Amino acid sequence: MTAAPLLEARNVTKQFVIGNRFTAQGLRTVHAVDAVSLKIMPGETVGLVGESGCGKSTLGRCMTRLYDITGGELYFEGVDITTKTLRQMRPLRQRMQMVFQDPYASLNPRRRIRDLIAEPLRVHLRLSETEVRDRVRQLLDVVGLSPDHMDRFPHEFSGGQRQRIGIARAIALEPSLIVADEPVSALDVSVQAQIVNLLADLQERLSLTYVFIAHDLSVVRQVSTRIAVMYLGSIVELGSANDIFAKPSHPYTQALISAVPQPDLKKAGERKRIVLTGDVPSPINPPQGCRFHPRCPFATDKCREERPVLTEMAGTRSVACHYPLTA
Repeated sequence: MTAAPLLEARNVTKQFVIGNRFTAQGLRTVHAVDAVSLKIMPGETVGLVGESGCGKSTLGRCMTRLYDITGGELYFEGVDITTKTLRQMRPLRQRMQMVFQDPYASLNPRRRIRDLIAEPLRVHLRLSETEVRDRVRQLLDVVGLSPDHMDRFPHEFSGGQRQRIGIARAIALEPSLIVADEPVSALDVSVQAQIVNLLADLQERLSLTYVFIAHDLSVVRQVSTRIAVMYLGSIVELGSANDIFAKPSHPYTQALISAVPQPDLKKAGERKRIVLTGDVPSPINPPQGCRFHPRCPFATDKCREERPVLTEMAGTRSVACHYPLTA
C-alpha cells in the first residue's frame, strides 16, 4: 500500500501585484509560482533548486501558508489547508515549521534566546514556566548549544550558532514537516557542514520530513532524497537525487549540473561545461510556450508556442520538456 503524501501541492500559483495605477507602467503582476504540483512523502527530503528569483522560496512559504496562494490547492496530512483562516491554521502550525535563510534577521534582537525558543511552547502547549524552561534547555542541548547561554541575546552568537537557535525553535513543537529556506547559504563553508549534519541527525531522531531550498547543488545532493528543479516559477524536472545528477534530462538541469565544482581534476577535465546565453526572462512578462526556450540550445517552434507539461518518464523521473535529453 502506497503511503499518503504528508504535503501535496496541486497546481499552486502565487502572484504578486506591484506598482500602482498612478505610474506610467500601472499595476503589474509578478508570476512568482506558476501551476506547481508536488507531493512530499513522509520521511523524505525534497530539495528545491534553481537560480535566484526562480520562485523556490516563495513556493516554500506557500507550502506552510505563510503566503496565501493565488490558485491551486494545498493538502497537509490529508487536510485541505488552501483557504483555512489564521485561527483554523493554528492547530496545524505545530506540525509544520520553517527555518529561515538569515539566522539573524529571523530572530528578534531585543529578546533573549530563552524567550525566542519558548514562545511557540507558550502559545501552543500552555506549559508552566518551569516546564518551558526545562524544554528550552533540552532543545538547546539537542542542537549542540550550551543551555547556560539561554539568557543571551542573538547578537552574542555566531551565524552558525544563531542558525542552531532557529532550528531549536523550529523543532520545539515536534513538527512532522520543516521547510528549510536556504538554511546554510549565509554561513561559512565549514559551518555549513555542521548545520547539514545537524539537520540529518535531527531527521533520523525526530522522524522529520524536509523541504530543503538551496542554490548550492553540492549541498542539495548530500541531503536530498528527491530533487525538484525550478525555472521561472515552474518545476522543470523532478526525480531522485542520484538520477538527477547522473543523467539530467532537462537542458536547464544539465546546465546546472555542469556548473557544480568537481574536486576530481581528471573528471573535471572530462566534463563539458554548458554556458547558457541570454538573461532569465522577467516573471512579470514570462515567455509563451516553454519558459526556458529563449535560452535553450534545442528550442524549436513547438517550444515557443506550446508549454510542456511535467510528464513522468521511466522510473521516478518527471520532466517538463518536449525533447528531454535522456529517456
